[in-house]
Amino acid sequence: MTAEIVDHTGYRPEPEPDPVSQMTMVVDHTAAHPRLDVVVPVYNEEKDLRTCVLRLREHLRTQLPYPARITIADNASTDRTLAEAVDLAENLDMVRVAHLDAKGRGRALNATWRTSDAEVVAYVDVDLSTDLNALMPLVAPLLSGHSDVAIGSRLARSSRVVRGPKREFISRSYNLILRTAMGARFSDAQCGFKAIRTDVGRAILPFVRDTGWFFDTEMLVIAERVGLRIAEVPVDWIDDPDSKVDIVSTAVEDLKGCWRVGRALADGSLPVADLKQTIGRPELTDPHVTGVPRGMVGQLARFCVIGVASTIAYAVLYLLLHPLTGSQVANFLALAITAVLNTAANRSFTFRIRGREGAMRHHVQGFAVFLFGWALTAGSLLVLHMSAPGASKHVELAVLIIANLIATLTRFVALRWVFRAHEAEVSA
Repeated sequence: MTAEIVDHTGYRPEPEPDPVSQMTMVVDHTAAHPRLDVVVPVYNEEKDLRTCVLRLREHLRTQLPYPARITIADNASTDRTLAEAVDLAENLDMVRVAHLDAKGRGRALNATWRTSDAEVVAYVDVDLSTDLNALMPLVAPLLSGHSDVAIGSRLARSSRVVRGPKREFISRSYNLILRTAMGARFSDAQCGFKAIRTDVGRAILPFVRDTGWFFDTEMLVIAERVGLRIAEVPVDWIDDPDSKVDIVSTAVEDLKGCWRVGRALADGSLPVADLKQTIGRPELTDPHVTGVPRGMVGQLARFCVIGVASTIAYAVLYLLLHPLTGSQVANFLALAITAVLNTAANRSFTFRIRGREGAMRHHVQGFAVFLFGWALTAGSLLVLHMSAPGASKHVELAVLIIANLIATLTRFVALRWVFRAHEAEVSA
């Protein structure tokens, strides 16, 4: 079984091989061309796999009015998961097994979805935390042609969710970051309950670089930017206390993924317009507008993320330079270094200016903004030394950070004017 391969030069990871080339169909006695193919990605799940497949198969047989299939996608399990999967597929109709030698939930989904001959592909987590009664509402909008992608949402008002406060806080914070920093309009990126029309999947999935847990988010961001319709279904969801997901490391990787995708969208390396042509729907509206595409709220959120990173970098540089140069020179050098990086990051990420045109002028204008910040912080240091001559470098740093916060507000307003001026020139 082969998938349509789309040329995406410049966006595929290097030297990451295409997930489709890594997949082997181990057992497949199922009927061809079902309307729905439900993938269960697994890694070392020998204890839970049989229960999951039997429950899912029974639900598909009794609750769905059209042909369906289950694809177990084993990604490099080291226990007896693959053997268990083969046994299930050999003894049950509707069940087949695919295997990938490389680990990665996103990799397994990317490969199995793109090579499926079903009309719609979906996936569920092996723990079946999401109530399967939401499966029909999930796939119905796709089978009818009303929508292109469908996701289960634990954050919908009518959803019923049982999970601890830690995971609740992390989930809502992550989705808030997506809404403010990336302008996402979908509500729940990480619920393990999603579906997509297979023809749409073959077009956009080759552009999804992540092979792990960020796969869902990257797919949804790309789908939304292309203008695809995303249906959201409220779900009943119960947290699995034995889940193997490392929440902290997953959150860190997700934030890295957000930065990477944001950069790709900003610099044009993710060709949204070409994707629309590939899908055959060039009339789809791209919500991204060159220059300053969104309002102040989204810009401010992205600016704050960069500001926090800049402040940390400034503090580290100041403390390192202080013993060598003294407070005033350390302040000047730390500010100058972080100002250059700050302007470049805000140009690309916050205001999404593409290409090198006007870059030098932007840095000159950013340097003028830096001079104002330096004057404010240097003046604050001078006042501190006059009023408290023996202040320690840590007290100096505290005063400088407060002064920097005031300068940062000025920087946001000033940079917004700088980059809006660039937008006006481009439009003219």
